[in-house]
Amino acid sequence: MNNPFSAFEQAEDDGFGARLLIDLGALADNWRTMRHLSSPARCSAVVKADGYGLGMEPVVTTLHDAGCMDFFVATAHEGVVAREHAPEARIFVMNCLLPGIEPFCRSADLIPVLASMEHVAIWTASCIANGDHPCALQVDTGMNRLGVTVEEAAALAGDGTHPEGFSPVLVMSHLVCGDEPDHPLNRTQVEQFTQVAKLFSGIEASLSNSAGILLGEDFHFELTRPGIALYGGRASTESGNVTIPVVTALAHIVTIRTAAAGETVSYGAAAKLHRDSRLAVCAIGYADGYMRAMSGAGTILRGRNTDGAKGFVLGHSVPVIGRVTMDLTVFDITDVPGNLLKPGDSIELFGPNVPLDDVAAAADTIGYELLTSLGSRYRRHYVRSATGQSR
Repeated sequence: MNNPFSAFEQAEDDGFGARLLIDLGALADNWRTMRHLSSPARCSAVVKADGYGLGMEPVVTTLHDAGCMDFFVATAHEGVVAREHAPEARIFVMNCLLPGIEPFCRSADLIPVLASMEHVAIWTASCIANGDHPCALQVDTGMNRLGVTVEEAAALAGDGTHPEGFSPVLVMSHLVCGDEPDHPLNRTQVEQFTQVAKLFSGIEASLSNSAGILLGEDFHFELTRPGIALYGGRASTESGNVTIPVVTALAHIVTIRTAAAGETVSYGAAAKLHRDSRLAVCAIGYADGYMRAMSGAGTILRGRNTDGAKGFVLGHSVPVIGRVTMDLTVFDITDVPGNLLKPGDSIELFGPNVPLDDVAAAADTIGYELLTSLGSRYRRHYVRSATGQSR
């Protein structure tokens, strides 16, 4: 297939060892796909963790331009940044409301998600002192992480004593096992949350993340909250990926060397060569979020027996060999025809030829962690392709 980095690779080397091609057109199309699957509910976007590692400014701007008018962030600071690029949108702050955060929410017109009775008390006091401001209420239906209890939510729904200090525009909860469609807790949660939503008549309700959207209309309520699916990750463990890749990561080849059968590669001498080999040493490592647990076969760094990560170059899958180190990773390029690669060329780490979730699985983790671990040593290059998947 065509190399999406062809023009990018020809650019003058600017000192970065690894590069990211971020397709904002694909990002917008993925949001439209999730909007279509969410219908008739509205579709928001979760853009926390710097837009899942891709950059808050381009991510929020792209999604806002595509029609997204509701965003979810983790911290008030993230909300302030998002507000700069989505001036007319609703921006919900999901992490704990702590004393002193209230002015940020007011000045940037952010909507705090109240996730405990303490949060409700803090926000109520602020609104009584400074005037009403919208909030959201999170209800715990099984996660045991954030959220008031179902009983506390019921009491708040019937409490008319704080009309100025408690004016939620959204009630929400979070699925525990949404990526496992047959898990019985999904049905338990949606039934509990349906009862909660009925208590807050006239207020929007939201339960579904990316995985929840795929569970069907019963889980959608008025507003869905896709995250990983927007960025090209697989939302469900039991279905194919409904969205398309957004990020392609490349690492420069620093040098190519030959090694004889019987020799070892990288720290610990854990990887022993079984044939005469050609090895590409690339400028990528765990300091860049290319995790040590992605190390090659025979390196016991994972919770289960996997072969380690693989890259892709010139039509060939090339496995990591030996341990991933802080700044360098070795790929076995023996099967790539000789003399076709040279120092300065690049190997695809993940992207259209190496699915994000496959690379994450090689490290016994998930695509979320891989994306949000991308470091500052990548040069980020943004493009806007037309994928033909707009809805």
